[in-house]
Amino acid sequence: MKHIKMIGALVIMCISGQVLFFGHAHAQGNKILVFSKTAGFHHGSIKQGVAAIQQLGSEHGVAVDTTIDAAKFTDANLKQYAAVIFLSTTGDVLDDAQQQAFERYIQAGNGYVGIHAAADCEYDWPWYGKLSGAYFAGHPAPQEAVLDVLDKDFPATQGLPSKWKRQDEWYRFRQFSREVKVLINLDENSYDPAEQGMGNPHPISWYHAYDGGRAFYTGLGHTEESFSEPLFLRHIWGGITYAMGH
Repeated sequence: MKHIKMIGALVIMCISGQVLFFGHAHAQGNKILVFSKTAGFHHGSIKQGVAAIQQLGSEHGVAVDTTIDAAKFTDANLKQYAAVIFLSTTGDVLDDAQQQAFERYIQAGNGYVGIHAAADCEYDWPWYGKLSGAYFAGHPAPQEAVLDVLDKDFPATQGLPSKWKRQDEWYRFRQFSREVKVLINLDENSYDPAEQGMGNPHPISWYHAYDGGRAFYTGLGHTEESFSEPLFLRHIWGGITYAMGH
């Protein structure tokens, strides 16, 4: 009888060990994927963006894979990543099967980060538009403007000034989701939006829980210089850590 009880205890311990192991494996460790395929306009800053995220990953102990190959969007490949960053992706970059794999990936509790032209992407995939939070609708010439940082407790905005002045290409958006939590507004009184404004408020960065996963988007990051700015790098890394579930 004691022998049977001992075997039972060992079985329970083994099962418990497996539960703990699989629970840890589900977190995908510290690994992210940067996806920067373009089927439309190609931003020259993508090269600097990839290098900057690789450097940030190295500094924070996070492995960074990079690709422009949409064939990487399979269930088997995506499951190794805690988050996928769409870095100024444009146009129709994923086919139907790849889209479905990415939907399952988010539904499994993983993360998405959209940087700048990630909103100029996949207009015929409504799920993606809701994930990113909006679609691109236009912009004036790049210029200096003031950003109003609304929530300074979120990882992507901690340490940012309440009034953040910087040079960039300022997007306006359409199909903006009212479900997102806005982190930063663009002050339209601080620059010349021409006919490419949204009026105030003009959200430019946000986050939300979506379809089982986490999503962060920033409209910043058009210029090559962005990816050498300490405050901007802090901003995107905070968004990445949120998407990873850290």
